[in-house]
Amino acid sequence: MSNERRIVVDPVTRIEGHLRVQAVLGDDGKIVDSMSTGTMWRGLEVILKGRDPRDAWAFVERICGVCTGIHALSAVRAVEDAIGIKIPKNANLIRNILNATLYIQDHIVHFYQLSALDWVDVVSALDADPRETAAIQQKIAPHHPLAAVGYFRDVQNRVKKLVESGQLSIFNKGYWGHPAMKLPPAVNLLAVAHYLEVLDFQREVVRIHTILGGKNPHPNYLVGGVACPINVHDTGAQGTMVNEVTLNYMRQVAKHAVDIVSNVYIPDIKAIASFYPDWFKYGKGLAGINMMSYGDFPEIANDYSDKSIQIPRGAIINGNLNEVFDVDTRDPEQVQEFVDHSWYKYPEADKGLHPWDGITDQHYELPPGSDGTETKFNWLAPDGKYSWIKSPRWRGHMMEVGPLARMVIGIAKNVPHYKEPALELLKELNLPLEAAFSTLGRHAARALECEWMTHKLVQYIDDLTANIKAGDETAANMEFWEPKTWPKECRGVGPCEAPRGALAHYCVIKNGRLENWQAVVPTTWNASPRSSEGQKGTYELSLIGTPLADPKRPLEIIRTIHSFDPCLACATHLYSPEGEELTSVQVC
Repeated sequence: MSNERRIVVDPVTRIEGHLRVQAVLGDDGKIVDSMSTGTMWRGLEVILKGRDPRDAWAFVERICGVCTGIHALSAVRAVEDAIGIKIPKNANLIRNILNATLYIQDHIVHFYQLSALDWVDVVSALDADPRETAAIQQKIAPHHPLAAVGYFRDVQNRVKKLVESGQLSIFNKGYWGHPAMKLPPAVNLLAVAHYLEVLDFQREVVRIHTILGGKNPHPNYLVGGVACPINVHDTGAQGTMVNEVTLNYMRQVAKHAVDIVSNVYIPDIKAIASFYPDWFKYGKGLAGINMMSYGDFPEIANDYSDKSIQIPRGAIINGNLNEVFDVDTRDPEQVQEFVDHSWYKYPEADKGLHPWDGITDQHYELPPGSDGTETKFNWLAPDGKYSWIKSPRWRGHMMEVGPLARMVIGIAKNVPHYKEPALELLKELNLPLEAAFSTLGRHAARALECEWMTHKLVQYIDDLTANIKAGDETAANMEFWEPKTWPKECRGVGPCEAPRGALAHYCVIKNGRLENWQAVVPTTWNASPRSSEGQKGTYELSLIGTPLADPKRPLEIIRTIHSFDPCLACATHLYSPEGEELTSVQVC
């Protein structure tokens, strides 16, 4: 007799957006089937129709309440591509600085605030000896200034007060005492201290956005360049500007980022890896099989060739790391979106559409065989439409995108700043390359990329300083600002590598107005529902084979899903206005 059990996590918390995960647990306690559902609809593609293309970035930037500018960057690139605008050198450098800042903040916040508590037992930190924690800190990061016994005792006392009050605040709703938690108390205390330290630092690093973009989380961008005054003479400009003072301040912040990532983030990743070796075996999914990157961070303005971009572009298919295919987001044969299992309608249901021809025609219905109603479903069947997320494919293949994909492609293409740190870390942990294709592999790839990005941030600030000192203060190219200079009809695409992976906004412009707009975001690739052939999406596939120690507390599901850093571009509400808890885990 089968002992299969159904598990529903709705919503998955500590992510951006509303994600529902269903899993079927087999007789052996491992997941044998799974399904991920995006349960909220964005609809910005519809909102943008008929609007001025120069305003699009300000709308799409609000796709997410925490994404700091990457959608705006993709949007301005799309419009510039359509119109034929070339941006000046300073604008390219400033965009790289804004984007590098985004990467650093996003990566550290994802690890510490959104996923570290999957591995760290906060309550266990109360049993730690602060002297032991200080000794560990001094061993793994001897140059870190916060390593005193008194510091860790103060952190422990703060946590103790929270626990005694019965209000765990930011540490509420964790699976404390879960049998899958393996860190000893001293390491748990270290991780909690670093959680709080990074929480403070992430507010510091994004001040770069307020200097160059006016604000955070949604800095200002500009079609043609950047909306950032450059004036080293401090005359004739109002508000925050780029000058010697702000350049020096940004460099100071960037150097602090180098220290934080090197002395906190990287050692913590190594520590978790040493206590959770099994998690280099779980969560593979499409990792190392089908992976893709659009490439980004052009060193040369307007040049997206391999000689210019610092994040490599390419696609790996069927696990062949000896061949990396080039990726062209403009090619209708390469990028297509399908809606077989998505709550949208296409003229031909089984045919995919390139985003320039994309249609956002919502069609919500409960899939046949489901349990529940259209407003309250208990179990969604996989045979019909079950998600608001479309199913993008590259040449017909499901793809994983994100830091791990970039690292693997970097290794395959012999890109030193991706290949060498990755192989060095695997050697230090005594692991083969295949171990990287896992839940912990994604975290390790993200940390290594963040470390490299801190050094790039310092470089870009130095390059900007040198270029300004050489006499160049141009921040934008306004040659094609006016719609009368545009073609009557044109289309463009803005490929980016967001922290979470391949992102592209597509626009079609007619008579100076937006005729069509489509966004294919990283989580569209990773969280997509099944294909018409029944192939599982990236999230869905990654959960297969994962054991659950306690089905009523499915920590293991959360670990793997969090490793992708999901962002479903909407808001997750855990409580109703009356204070009623809405998050639930069902086991039946």
